[in-house]
Amino acid sequence: MAQGSMGSYLKGHLREYGMMIALVAIMVFFQMATDGTLMKPVNLTNIFLQNSYIIIMACGMLLVIVAGHIDLSVGSVVGFVGALAAVMVVNWHWPVLVVVPVCLVVGALIGAAQGYWIAYWRIPSFIVTLAGMLVFRGATLWLLAGQSVGPFPKSFQLMSTGFIPDIFGPDKPNWTAVILGAVVALIIVFLSLRSRKQALKYNIETEPVGFFWGKNIVLSAAIIYISWLLATYRGLPNVLITMGILVGAYSFLTSSTTLGRRVYALGGNEKAAKLSGIKTERLTFLTFINMGMLAALAGLIFAARLNTATPKAGVSFELDVIAAVFIGGASMSGGAGKVVGAVIGALIMGVMNNGMSILGIGIDYQQVIKGLVLLAAVIFDVWNRSKQG
Repeated sequence: MAQGSMGSYLKGHLREYGMMIALVAIMVFFQMATDGTLMKPVNLTNIFLQNSYIIIMACGMLLVIVAGHIDLSVGSVVGFVGALAAVMVVNWHWPVLVVVPVCLVVGALIGAAQGYWIAYWRIPSFIVTLAGMLVFRGATLWLLAGQSVGPFPKSFQLMSTGFIPDIFGPDKPNWTAVILGAVVALIIVFLSLRSRKQALKYNIETEPVGFFWGKNIVLSAAIIYISWLLATYRGLPNVLITMGILVGAYSFLTSSTTLGRRVYALGGNEKAAKLSGIKTERLTFLTFINMGMLAALAGLIFAARLNTATPKAGVSFELDVIAAVFIGGASMSGGAGKVVGAVIGALIMGVMNNGMSILGIGIDYQQVIKGLVLLAAVIFDVWNRSKQG
């Protein structure tokens, strides 16, 4: 049943809402520090474009970490798939409509190759994916012969740099973007109401009614406001639509499907999950296939954004993705974490990178600050779990 005290509810759900409050605070700070530059439409668009591949991979990495594993190879897979796409499109002149699905299948096969040893041979994921990181970094160098390959045709670049056209005409603002933002806000409120109704029906604990409506009103207003800002520039980027669909799909998968609940059970207690009839090996195998496919998609988007494939593409991406998932509230020991949290973690990292760059803070200090933020998030996770335990 619903709790009456908003304060006590927030205190009991620090892990869930702490990072969301932190994101808002960081955005407010940099908005003030940069004299309003952070939230300018062109800069907001750049934040989404610059962090799209991290957010896409964070959806898959969350499942891997929730299942109790890690994947260190995703950055190398991004570089390898981008290089493969460049060779097929630029050198071999394959059509883009063929190259994209082929690259996604290659990514899934890479995930399957690594997941096989982890799931069925019980080799630690850290070792297998560390080997994969080295193998595919070397394979990228071999495939590109140490050279950059590009440029890509316009149809390929649209994956990252394209925008949803305005069906109402070329004039600004882009009303299609505003309407889509409002529709998304309404859908979120509708789904939240339906979920709350179901929870109350079965006497499951829910948010205080004031907090519920306050959260949904603020979230809806934020979505519509961001849509309006983007509409005054070029509208909604194609990659933002891709991210939105993936985040929605993986949120549904993890919260409302049997498969999602089994992944959490696997990470929480593998022996108990196996005794309850869950095929833990197959589930682990599937999480790595999924991760490989999302890393391939991120590789295509990153190559499209650069308009070239380079041997250095994807370097250290795995660290950004893993950091985003942990900052977003996932547990180091597995069994806990949410897709929305991983997205918030990625946005925290992205906003910090963008804000510090606008302020002219050097890359050396940026790395130190990002490392301290990650450490603080992990310490908070350990403290929160020990307090609950």
